[in-house]
Order: sequence, then structure tokens, then C-alpha cells
Amino acid sequence: MSVAHGIRTLGVLGAGQMGIGIAYVSALHARVPVLLHDRAPAQIKSGLALMDKLLAKDVAKGKIAAADADDVRGRVNVVDFKGLRDVDMVVEAVSENLPLKQGIFRELAAELAPSAILASNTSSISITKLAAATVPDGKAASEEGMKSASRVVGLHFFNPVPVMKLVELISALQTSKETLDRARAFAVACGKEVTTSQDVPGFVSNALLMPFLNEAIMCLEKGIATRDDIDKTLKLGMNHPMGPLQLADFIGLDTCLAIQQTLYAGTSDSKYRPSILLERMVDAGWLGKKSGKGFYDYA
Repeated sequence: MSVAHGIRTLGVLGAGQMGIGIAYVSALHARVPVLLHDRAPAQIKSGLALMDKLLAKDVAKGKIAAADADDVRGRVNVVDFKGLRDVDMVVEAVSENLPLKQGIFRELAAELAPSAILASNTSSISITKLAAATVPDGKAASEEGMKSASRVVGLHFFNPVPVMKLVELISALQTSKETLDRARAFAVACGKEVTTSQDVPGFVSNALLMPFLNEAIMCLEKGIATRDDIDKTLKLGMNHPMGPLQLADFIGLDTCLAIQQTLYAGTSDSKYRPSILLERMVDAGWLGKKSGKGFYDYA
């Protein structure tokens, strides 16, 4: 028996590529009003321009009618932080930074209704830590604390969100079954398949993917093979659609490094130690496709 998600209005916090993608599929497939918030006006402007571009592309390809595209765009509105207070669920989609996310979840818990689901699109950070951030000091075992933390869940969409079919669902130690069921139902309403993972560093997806990308970067760092030969080996030998170095560029090298650091810090396992070359490229501002330069040039 399917569970109704009960989300009448969705909040999305963060207007980067992931946040805009989540807003897009929520408005298009789940057909819910979306309130979008980002503290950077320039990010809002570029994010909405990306959404307009995605809608125009889908209209041109005949995937949706022009009137439907107008309806989707009309469901997405920009608000300040307090404008999120009446949403039924908010999805946080900001940078992979634990203190930043903890601060946001603390603010959300104070501002939103106690019934609102607080979801994170994190790809590696502990959902249990984010849930704990919603609880006042010394109240973790209280009824108030347990109720607050029980509405926090991991809802990990994949990039690019309009194309990738998967959502990874992660339960914190404190997450209630009702929260999990409603979050799953909403992801399905967005047109996604759902897998579940325990709350471990990197979950399933990045605990497998990031060490693979990191090893490819180490192969380049050690001079074992060239960039092109590393990528060609995986594309032609393993039938991957793109090589690991190109994929790292598309994900963003800063994101790859942040996730790898989370894996390493969370496990103390040397197999997760980030490549020095990866660290230096991020230091240089060579973040991949989004910055115009990574392992490949995109200028």
C-alpha cells in the first residue's frame, strides 16, 4: 500500500545546480509549489536561468508542452528564510560542510512547524549529526528532543537531478518511520527510484564511487598512466560512459575532496585518504567543469 507524502508546499534551501534540479523535478513531476531560498542573489539569478534553460530544452524536445513549462515555472517562487516557515518539507542543498549544515538545521528546527520534514541532500555527511543539531542542548533524550530529531532524513538526489533516476534515502538514528515513508513517497512522486542506506560515511553511493575516483587521481599523481589513458581504460575496457577523471570534473573537484575528507575523518581508514593532487587542484581553484578547468579544460 502506497503512503501519501502529504507535501503540499516544498521548500528548497540552496539554488545551486542540485537545489534547482530538486525544485525542477518537484514542480514538474510532484506538481507541488516550491519556495526557493538562497542567501546569494547572484546564485538565485543563475539558478532560475538554469531552470528556464531546462524547461526550454524539454519543450524543444517535445517532452512537455509550453503551457506545462509555464505552469512549472509558476510553481517556483523565491522567498527569504522566514518565507519557508509554512512548508511541509524542506530539502537542504548547500555545500558539503558539516558546521554550515548543522547551523541551517538548527535554524530550520526553530523556524518551521514541528510537523515539517527536514531533509538533507548531503552525499556523505552524517544525518544523525544533522538531526542532533535540531535538538536544544541537554534535551536529546527528552520527548521534545526526540520529536524534533525524528523528522530529519537524508534525501540524496543525484546530479543532474532531472536526468538521474535515483534517490538515496538515509535514516538517522533518530528518524521516525513516518518521516522515512513520507520522504520515500515524495521521491517517488518526483519520478525517482529509491534505495536505502544506513547512516555511514558516504552512504552506499559515495562510499563506493569516491574511492574509485580517488584511486584514478592517484594513478595520475604517481605517473602510472596519462589522463587520457586512465579515462580510456575505463570507457573502453569497462564500458563506462565517461572516465573517472572526467566524471570527477563533472561532479566538481571541491565536492569530491569534501566527500573524501568526510570518508577519511569518519572511518580513520587510510584507503580513504584524499589524493594530494586532488587537494592541490582544489587549492588552485581548478574545480572541474564549473570553474572552466580541472583535469580537462572547459573554457
